[in-house]
Amino acid sequence: MRLEGIDWVVVLAFLGITLAVGIALARRAGSSAREYFLAGRGMPWWLLGVSMVATTFSADTPNLVTDIVRTGGVAGNWVWWSFLLTGMLTTFVYARLWRRSGVDTDIGFYELRYSGPLASFLRGFRAVYLGAFFNVMIMASVTLAAIKISGVLLGLGPVETVLIAGSVTVLYSMLGGLTGILVTDFLLFFTAMAGSLAAAFYSLGRPEVGGLSGLLTNPAVQGKLSLLPDFSTPEVAVTIFIIPLAVQWWSVWYPGSEPGGGGYVAQRMLAAKDEGHAQGASLLFNVAHYALRPWPWILVALASLIVFPDLDSLRLAFPDVAAQIVQHDMAYAAMLTFLPAGLLGLVVASLMAAYMSTLSTHLNWGASYLVHDVYHRFLRPDASDTELVRVGRLSTVVLMLGAGLGALALDNALQAFRILLQIGAGTGLLFMLRWFWWRVNAASELVAMIVSFVIAVYFELLGGTLLGWATLGWHKLVAAVAITTLAWISTALLTTSTDEETLEQFYRQILPGGPGWEVVRRRAAAHGRSLPPVRSNLASGIVCMFLGSLAVYSALFATGLILYGRYPLAALLLGLGGVSTYFIRRLWVRL
Repeated sequence: MRLEGIDWVVVLAFLGITLAVGIALARRAGSSAREYFLAGRGMPWWLLGVSMVATTFSADTPNLVTDIVRTGGVAGNWVWWSFLLTGMLTTFVYARLWRRSGVDTDIGFYELRYSGPLASFLRGFRAVYLGAFFNVMIMASVTLAAIKISGVLLGLGPVETVLIAGSVTVLYSMLGGLTGILVTDFLLFFTAMAGSLAAAFYSLGRPEVGGLSGLLTNPAVQGKLSLLPDFSTPEVAVTIFIIPLAVQWWSVWYPGSEPGGGGYVAQRMLAAKDEGHAQGASLLFNVAHYALRPWPWILVALASLIVFPDLDSLRLAFPDVAAQIVQHDMAYAAMLTFLPAGLLGLVVASLMAAYMSTLSTHLNWGASYLVHDVYHRFLRPDASDTELVRVGRLSTVVLMLGAGLGALALDNALQAFRILLQIGAGTGLLFMLRWFWWRVNAASELVAMIVSFVIAVYFELLGGTLLGWATLGWHKLVAAVAITTLAWISTALLTTSTDEETLEQFYRQILPGGPGWEVVRRRAAAHGRSLPPVRSNLASGIVCMFLGSLAVYSALFATGLILYGRYPLAALLLGLGGVSTYFIRRLWVRL
């Protein structure tokens, strides 16, 4: 498959516009480190929210969804749909707290919340662990998707793709800083959305598929359409539905769905004008991410089961693609080869938009850790803004090199997803409770990271089991969550707590409320230092979290049911979502 002249015009025009935005904002971005990494803390909710959606609209996401649908059906998406609960908790409980903290990165939280040399060590260690190692793994999985797409559509090899895509993305990311990323993300989102809708439309139009009605009645997809897993097969239901909803969403740290907020989501909230804009940005992100975007990808994945029913059919259709690259996630790119000239260029541009948006965000976010929390904090405390921006741009290049090498070592998107889940297993509860329980300390955070990483290496890389039991994916996840959670809670209770001065200062600045700070309030009062009483809105936030999740799930599944032609049930779900939204608006004032 090769692009024709009109396709190249569309692609080059798109690249020209995005690079022009970066060039136009380069001087502003270089004016200070806060401008480069936080856009001057003056961004509106709608621009931040769309940017977060665009970032998660990565080139590997449709590949991941295709892999899930082809191997486990539509219901298999519960492994990531469950993270909506995390996102809504961030929206209604943590978004305002993050903006109130005033830190430059979410890693800066450690020395705001904890005390002593261990807090400083944890800040530096976590910055390298997340900003370099973990971040490179994420970017490698996104670059792997670019490798598969370019191999199918452009005939490029893995190394060629890494060199070309990496060079373009690094140039774009280095120029405009976060402001440039936010502005171009706005364009990238609508380009990517148009591309995914076009891909779904033409996939359904294939003669083999026969439109939406032909798709839904084709024997190849009959067992893949259910929105819920088959509970007559308990092992499947537990793996893709029960464990994600009962354990995974609150216990696993995953980029973009961090319990308690964090990562580039926290970066966007820290860049907001105020607390209200931070909360609005998070809400827009979660509504669009879960309710708006999945179905075009799902339709393409289902259609691919008819056109390319197995891996052999994919290998036969694309003999020039390396054998180890041909996995189920490549079927999404394979379906794009049927697009007509001109529209193919738009879809390729949309995939480039998805790739650039995700990579630019992760490059800027990772570089912010290395600059603020390593270089400036420990190596050059007196560095000028000009120096910090220069180091940030250099860090961007280094991170991209690591991502390119990592991408060449991966095979499929689902593989990377599972590895990342396992590494973060068991840390999520800590990230939520550290705002509301004074006993969480720096030692417990460090233990949680180390234990979860060691367990992930043991299970995923060494193929270990737990007394012969942890042989399945969900076994490993539950075991990792249990061991890690027990380890960090024990550490919090048995080691020295954060000093009183730091705890009181954190309480005064954040005003978290809740019973978890009662001990600190009593101790302060006993020493004549009264802390302001806070009427906790935690209960209202949790209620809004469940109502928000219900509203978004209702919209997501009502869309599916409309496509399936099941209109009465779809109407019932839409009504349920409307009622949930009404009560959220009533409770919003309390937040």
